[in-house]
Amino acid sequence: MDLWCVHAKSNGALLRNSFLEKPICWNPRNQSVAWEVRAPRVESLPSNCRYRSIVVTAMAKKNPGNSSNSNSNPSSSSNGNSDHLKAGGDGLKGDNPPPGSKKSDDTSSQNSQFKPLDWREFRALLYIQEQAENADSFHNQDGTSSGPKPLPAKWAHPISAPENGCLLVATEKLDGVRTFERTVVLLLRSGTKNPQEGPFGIVINRPLHKKMKHMNPTNIELATTFSDCSLHFGGPLDASMFLLRARETSGLPGFEEVIPGVYFGSRNSLDEASALIKKGALRPQDFRFFMGYAGWQLDQLREEIESDYWHVAACSTNLISWMSQNSSSSDLWEEILQLMGGPYSELSRKPKQDI
Repeated sequence: MDLWCVHAKSNGALLRNSFLEKPICWNPRNQSVAWEVRAPRVESLPSNCRYRSIVVTAMAKKNPGNSSNSNSNPSSSSNGNSDHLKAGGDGLKGDNPPPGSKKSDDTSSQNSQFKPLDWREFRALLYIQEQAENADSFHNQDGTSSGPKPLPAKWAHPISAPENGCLLVATEKLDGVRTFERTVVLLLRSGTKNPQEGPFGIVINRPLHKKMKHMNPTNIELATTFSDCSLHFGGPLDASMFLLRARETSGLPGFEEVIPGVYFGSRNSLDEASALIKKGALRPQDFRFFMGYAGWQLDQLREEIESDYWHVAACSTNLISWMSQNSSSSDLWEEILQLMGGPYSELSRKPKQDI
């Protein structure tokens, strides 16, 4: 199936230029495409258009041949039918064929240009573009824009509420609280699905500069398979967990995925983890073990966030899975805040308060 046209009904809330002529991401594997819809700011809309919903529908047409050949056959999506993008009833005809219908020698560059995004990356891209547009409107009084911004290799941005896989970044209010000052907590579960369980996570920027073998473990797997794995302080509560980085993100039975490519497990899943190493699916250096964890009651964490003890952020996978064992505990804390930008970046440069 090829994307044929997009229709939007907005009752005046969208303008013709609210749609970009090219998609912001394209997934050649499942032929999915994402378009950006730019809505005017609320204050600039007529009063009768504010808070109106926007209905967007997409239509597709069946390829004349085998869909698997759509990338190799340049005429497979252009048999007399020009592709459209219709916004509010206006047809925007383009001379360029849709993604996937270019010549085969262009396929590799196109696939790299339209890299598939998961929903966290898509949200981050929207946030980055919004920040860039705000900066453009502030600096450029004539309304000119610098154009769409690509998603950087490393990114972090604030979010409004905790979610699985988010970060809790300690604020200056926790300076002097030795357990949590300048820490970054990876929230493994937000507690929203099971309020009785409560949210919990692990501190990911407190390396202990020790390996598992230095602890003389009694568990046979810890003493052999995982003996050279690094140890980190995970939190004040008494339980041990581990993170593992998987290069294939198709899922690992027995482990819970936190963010794409990063899973967590506990002592109960050591046998499964060891089996994956022995099969060659994973390596010992793909694991990080954490002594202890951090946990809250659901209302407790909410109150701490509202009291400005924690900044809540989403971040790219590589900030977590490429952690350096030799970096200081404040390095990741500073990097996350700097990537978040604005007042958060200023906080990263403040000296630690003595309380």
